[in-house]
Amino acid sequence: MARLVPIRLAGMIAATVTCAAVATEAAAQDQDPSIVLNEQIQFGDVFAEQTLDVVDSSEQVTVSNSATGNSLAGGVQGGDMSVTSIQSMQGDVRAETTFVLGGDTEGVVSGVTQANGNYLGLSAYDANLTVDSAQTVSDVEIVATSTMAEGDERLLGGAYVDASAIGNTAALGGERSYFDGTLVQWSDANVRASNYAGTQYIPAEAEFTAQAVANVVSVTGTSVTGQNMTIDQRSTGGIIDSGVSANAGNSWDLAGRANAGANRAVLSNQGGSVVATTRQDNTSQIQSQAIVTSYDYGAANSYARGVANEVSVGNNDIYVEIDNTQINTGGVAVNAQFAGTQGYDAYVGADAAGNVVTGFACADCAGYIDATNNQANSGNVSATAQTTINGANRAVVTGTNAVGNAATFYVSRSGN
Repeated sequence: MARLVPIRLAGMIAATVTCAAVATEAAAQDQDPSIVLNEQIQFGDVFAEQTLDVVDSSEQVTVSNSATGNSLAGGVQGGDMSVTSIQSMQGDVRAETTFVLGGDTEGVVSGVTQANGNYLGLSAYDANLTVDSAQTVSDVEIVATSTMAEGDERLLGGAYVDASAIGNTAALGGERSYFDGTLVQWSDANVRASNYAGTQYIPAEAEFTAQAVANVVSVTGTSVTGQNMTIDQRSTGGIIDSGVSANAGNSWDLAGRANAGANRAVLSNQGGSVVATTRQDNTSQIQSQAIVTSYDYGAANSYARGVANEVSVGNNDIYVEIDNTQINTGGVAVNAQFAGTQGYDAYVGADAAGNVVTGFACADCAGYIDATNNQANSGNVSATAQTTINGANRAVVTGTNAVGNAATFYVSRSGN
């Protein structure tokens, strides 16, 4: 007889369900599948705030700051599981981190700031996982902010600081398993991520990043895992905005990277077959900007990327089948900037696209792709870059790329 595990909760909830086989795999296959029914509704706002005030730290400085509306996590090993999940986010989500670092910070500065509306994470090992998920975010604000603004920070060990804001996330992963199901995501939210750093001296590698995405699906399988997934994503919010401003008086290896998107689906597999039906629709404005400045610099990298609808389906085995439809009516504007006085190497790049799909299979396995693709873009797409160097320098490499619709399907050898 099937075992029911109902979960009907409202509020900021994390539900975890794990089913592990206690006998042999053959015996586990004779059992009835585990069934999970999940309903989560968050009406109020969710906030997470941190202020880090440190002077002359001799070792690492690490900050983790996360705010999430609804979260479901679970897994199955050596059996079958069926998951039906409904998640609704109807309040704002904000995560804010403020760095105040006085004197010399000798260790590496690591900061992760995340704002998430709905999160679904499921795993399967030697198992079959069936998923029917619906995630919705109302007309609210999903915002992640990281700030290092004193202007006199001396980060002697370097830094890796990220700010990420995502409306809906569904992540499936495992090995020697089979994934089957439907993932529906609809976001009407404004999604914003910003990362600002104004520093004095960084004699090490330093990377400041920001990512804002309305809907994200990731399905990853290894060791002969099969996939049969239907994905439906829609973004109707006003704006999806990602911005990075990384600044230093003197830096050795400084990078600022911004990434913004409405709908993103990434399916990857190491064996078995992948069958994917993807539908993406965006009306939101997509903005992505990266600004990097340094008076003296060794290497400087400023990169911004913005894609309204994006699908990637890949299999390191024989068979890939894709039925893809993408419609974008929102604008995409991407800008990357660098300004310095004297230094060595500067790299500036901006990539913008309305609709992008990529599919690939393994040539060594006599791979085969069956692809049906429909893309329509009526939004304006722009990519711009500005580079200003007022003194001596060694190399300057810049590039911009803007495209309305892009489709790439190929069969490649392993490692290519």
